[in-house]
Amino acid sequence: MTSVPQQPHPAPAPAPEQDAAPSAAPRRRGVRTLAAALPAGAAGASLVLVAAGKTWSRGFAAFGGTRLPVHASGTDTTALPGALALVGLASLVAVFAVRRAGRYTVAALLALSGLGVVVMALLRRGDHAAIDTAAGTAVGLAHATAEHTTSTGWPLVSAAGGALLLLAGLLALRYGQTWPAMSSRYDRPGARRPVRARAAASAAAAGRPAPVDPDRAEDLWKALDRGEDPTQA
Repeated sequence: MTSVPQQPHPAPAPAPEQDAAPSAAPRRRGVRTLAAALPAGAAGASLVLVAAGKTWSRGFAAFGGTRLPVHASGTDTTALPGALALVGLASLVAVFAVRRAGRYTVAALLALSGLGVVVMALLRRGDHAAIDTAAGTAVGLAHATAEHTTSTGWPLVSAAGGALLLLAGLLALRYGQTWPAMSSRYDRPGARRPVRARAAASAAAAGRPAPVDPDRAEDLWKALDRGEDPTQA
């Protein structure tokens, strides 16, 4: 008696939920990290810029038998944190205007700006050069020295703002490729023509209508004239 060979059963197709889960997870992670990086970067730059205008050190300038109170602001002590905060804020906005390697470069610039703010704020916190200059200006002597100098907490506020900028830059470096980018409608007009030309040529060779570009009004009208729904393209 001849046995009939059994046909192998086809492997079950994966459930749609299984296919969608891996692709949805990076998208959700990108949304969460973007929601953390944007407020962190904006708040960090704001803290640094506000701290730059506040008093970082106080003291007294001796003049005869009197002592004149003097102070030095963050900008007087060092202007670098404020400049780095502006660079970091611009980098945070530019992250969405670039893609691929450009996004890594801008994210690295954002992180380095934050690191530079932290280092400079902590290094110049106990610096007396600015307060001595203020004392010399108050008494009219070039080499006057301030007495009883004290530091305020604003350098630490500036360092905290730099840490937030650094955090935003590290998040952009790690998860920036999953963040949304600026629409291609803002690209240079001739940049997308070769891509559209190749797509139209492929569609013509296959006997299909040219693909609809949602950024071009004429493509939308042509699709409507053909009786197509351009929103389903």
